[in-house]
Amino acid sequence: MIAFRNVGKWYGDYHALRDVSAEVGRGEVVVVCGPSGSGKSTLIRTVNRLEEIGKGSIEFDGQDVHSARLDLNRFRSQVGFVFQSFNLFPHLSVLENIVLAPVTVLKKKPGEAAERAKHLLQRVGLAGKADAYPGQLSGGQQQRVAIARALAMDPPAMLFDEPTSALDPEMVGEVLQVMKSLARDGMTMMCVTHEMNFAREVADRVWFMDHGAIVETGTPDSFFNHPRSERARKFLLDLRSH
Repeated sequence: MIAFRNVGKWYGDYHALRDVSAEVGRGEVVVVCGPSGSGKSTLIRTVNRLEEIGKGSIEFDGQDVHSARLDLNRFRSQVGFVFQSFNLFPHLSVLENIVLAPVTVLKKKPGEAAERAKHLLQRVGLAGKADAYPGQLSGGQQQRVAIARALAMDPPAMLFDEPTSALDPEMVGEVLQVMKSLARDGMTMMCVTHEMNFAREVADRVWFMDHGAIVETGTPDSFFNHPRSERARKFLLDLRSH
């Protein structure tokens, strides 16, 4: 579903991504972890061209993401992206936030889009919040609305860029539960997260990054119990000591 081929990126002289080659299979859940500044968020943001790459190539569902011929707005409408900071429109109700893109981009009928939005709100546990505004919701509720909004476009894959890091600890679980249910339903997911229990329970594979490179990949069992690289061992040891 997603393929990185020798991807490199620079910010001036700073080498942010170093020859990244990896694949996310259809229906697979990949968790990307690593220390701050390791390139995790930069990597996931290259998938829908929120970040441009300096070399290499990226394919998403068979499309060359960084092709000059790519219709970028059309392409982005096919990629479900959930941000750290929710990015809901504060002046629109929850329902209006969810139906906006299906109606304006996919040209769906408003009534049809609203029915789908209500179904998605039920799925994320917010059936009674359709008429609420983002400012009336907790952070965890806003993030669940953001997930519903992304799902409303029926994307073939979902990207999560640290979706729980802006939340109070008691709200993290409610967002992770929604992500777990998506994984159970077979959604292709690439998740940048510090939630290691989520990685243990849900991921098919873990990618560990450091200094812009994928240093190690493996199943959750092999990564957490038998890390091969010294850098991954130190990372896990630091996590456990906290």
